[in-house]
Amino acid sequence: MIEKPALVWLREDLRFDDNPALRAAADRGGAVACLYVLDDEVAGEWKMGGAQRWWLHHSLSALQDDFEKFGGTLILRRGNAGMIVPQIAEELGAGAVYWNRRYMPWQIEQDKALKEQLSEDFEVKSFNGRLLNEPWEICTKSGGPYKVYTPYWKQVQQRDIRDPLAKVQKLEAPSRVPDTDKLDDWGLLPTRPNWAEGFEPVWTPGERGARRRWLDWLKSEGAKNYASHRNRPDLDHTSRMAPHIHFGEISPVTMYREMQQKIEDGDIPQEEGNTFLSELAWREFSYNLLYHFGHMFDEPLMDKFKGFEWDNDEDKLEAWKKGQTGYPIVDAGMRQLWTEGHMHNRVRMIVGSFLVKDLLVDWRKGMKWFWDTLVCADPASNTASWQWVAGCGADAAPFFRVFNPITQGEKFDPDGDYVRRHVPELKDMPKKHIHAPWQAPKDVLRKAGVELGKDYPEPIVDHGKMREEALSRYKAIK
Repeated sequence: MIEKPALVWLREDLRFDDNPALRAAADRGGAVACLYVLDDEVAGEWKMGGAQRWWLHHSLSALQDDFEKFGGTLILRRGNAGMIVPQIAEELGAGAVYWNRRYMPWQIEQDKALKEQLSEDFEVKSFNGRLLNEPWEICTKSGGPYKVYTPYWKQVQQRDIRDPLAKVQKLEAPSRVPDTDKLDDWGLLPTRPNWAEGFEPVWTPGERGARRRWLDWLKSEGAKNYASHRNRPDLDHTSRMAPHIHFGEISPVTMYREMQQKIEDGDIPQEEGNTFLSELAWREFSYNLLYHFGHMFDEPLMDKFKGFEWDNDEDKLEAWKKGQTGYPIVDAGMRQLWTEGHMHNRVRMIVGSFLVKDLLVDWRKGMKWFWDTLVCADPASNTASWQWVAGCGADAAPFFRVFNPITQGEKFDPDGDYVRRHVPELKDMPKKHIHAPWQAPKDVLRKAGVELGKDYPEPIVDHGKMREEALSRYKAIK
């Protein structure tokens, strides 16, 4: 009989299903306590943004309900995890401390230090609960990390992905439990004003919400037509699973294996399903990059871009943030981001290209805005994706690939439904002119109730001219 309880330090793994650290603690026998630490000190400027904090509150609240159902104990603390974890382990009288690994530079540094410290008095084990493959497991023939996605994806496809671990259904609570913070005292929810009001109808944080959304999507037309419809923001056919994966409410292993099963059963066409699996691998590729090239948080992966000349016009940056650029598809995306804490992936590429190449604003400013406003602001995906759009990262879109916001809108939002949903002042514009209202005849604008410069802004830049300027500056660093 095991007398000393196990302590599981939860981080980005807020779930009972396919949770390797929690599963190991349950299989060990004896009592189990789980600890979540809100550590803003070590993360520094990369501490959770406002939208993530809203999600975290609701996810932890749902997790507390699950602990009441399955047993065990959830302890909440705020502060430096390097000090709190050993303290809680000591107060608990623990015999073991388990956690699932993290991969950002500051996280790795903290975990290594803690493992060394705790190993003197406790059994300490870490597990892979976040990725399909560890960053050091997939290498080029020379043994180095991949910088190009396609061969990386080919390697992923050749590897066997393990089956999900059985869900932990029952835990024993320890006889003595350290004090816990009250979740409400952390003040994670916005109040004055409640800018997250629009999040409520869109999201259900927590493991049960993740499971429900995933199963519903697998049965939807979005899953069956993923390859052809994923670029259409007007159809809303994407899975919207990113925040659930980010907070670890569902594991990528579960999603990968269940999608494979749907393909094998013939429920989802192979091309459509494989396209989705490739998106999971793209997330992994981002982690692979950030693990091997930690400086990507602050610097472009391609050194030549360190000399790029940015304008960084603050007024234009603010217009972009508020969705007041005069380019409807851009403004729709930025307003969706503010209202829902989310933006369709195709539109993310459009607004990113517009910021970097039409407004000549440093991609890091866009990355930080997304960090604060996205509920799924993942450090690896956010950073790697912004460098991709800016043309300065691994396997990046060439800098000379400048998205035209008019033609992108016409192609991927052909009837203008996405724009009308998020830019209501243009709701009566005909589809012929909705993506370039400044080109519409005066009588069309009058009939739609739109006075440019009053009801909706004129374009803040000329796309054609700014494209040439961006390419000229790129030529200067080549």
